Amino acid sequence: MNWRAISEDGPGPTWAGLFAEYWPDYHRWWAREGPEARPGYLDSRKALRAHMPELVGLYDRLCDLAGGTDHAARFLSFYCPPPYLSSCSQALWPGAEPLLVRNYDYSAKAFDSLVLRSNWQGRAVMGTSDGLWGLVDGINDAGLAVSLTFGGRRVVGDGFGVPLILRYVLQTCDTAEQAGRVLARVPTHMSYNVTVVDARRRFLTALMAPDRPAVITHQAVATNHQDRVEWASHARFTETVERERYLLRRLTLHVEPQEKFIGAFLRPPLYSPRFDEGFGTLYTAVYRPRRRQMELRWPRARWPLDLHDFREDMRVIYTPDGTPAAK
Repeated sequence: MNWRAISEDGPGPTWAGLFAEYWPDYHRWWAREGPEARPGYLDSRKALRAHMPELVGLYDRLCDLAGGTDHAARFLSFYCPPPYLSSCSQALWPGAEPLLVRNYDYSAKAFDSLVLRSNWQGRAVMGTSDGLWGLVDGINDAGLAVSLTFGGRRVVGDGFGVPLILRYVLQTCDTAEQAGRVLARVPTHMSYNVTVVDARRRFLTALMAPDRPAVITHQAVATNHQDRVEWASHARFTETVERERYLLRRLTLHVEPQEKFIGAFLRPPLYSPRFDEGFGTLYTAVYRPRRRQMELRWPRARWPLDLHDFREDMRVIYTPDGTPAAK
């Protein structure tokens, strides 16, 4: 994986270049069932305006930078995209300092490998990119950090791809309470668990679904199911229950040092070597809201990033034998 850390304050030539680079692959994925399977442009923009109106101007600007084509605009709306699955773990360290740690288990062939730092609409945000303006985890200048896991349900409905919902949270919210209100009202196309923590260590996990109201909980751990397992074969394959129990034991026995807690994500059962099956642990992310910092980790490498002292860079991560190393 050729990881990059890229910064651009406002949407401009850098973002346009990224879109041109990634679009052929994203277009094949988005149109794999035929473009008629996805909502039209007018319906997509109408849904965005209804549920995330603060993003409409930014969306229009990105559509222009993407060339203004119908397919690109519909893709960038994130409205009713094709279904996709991941297998992730996330948890909050129980110590005094707010600390969110997550593993992202997914296919390296369908991943941006990109940390994007932006200052869109006057709000500084950095996080792990998905779809070039969505995020699978991130932090903003208010010290609000957010991360997602797949919720382990097959139901697909009318709603947005959750990476854009995470972007919306970070663009518009300062606190976990504000984020909870957003996550309770914005429709998602699949089931996801979204954990949010702010600089005062207030946190929540939203259990989002397309066919029932979101449930806002005080859970400090999320894997790949919600209140109960509803997709048994997926649960067995991803070991979601086992990973949840493992994390809960670590949280309840005692408050262990930060480094020991983070290190647990770099080893089984949390760390997954299933790269050939599309569910290997591509990275571990550590978010420190008070410091406005994130760090990407692998078993033999780490990459610190600071929202207010962001350094563009590139890292090559090799996973030929399931044991990542960096160059």
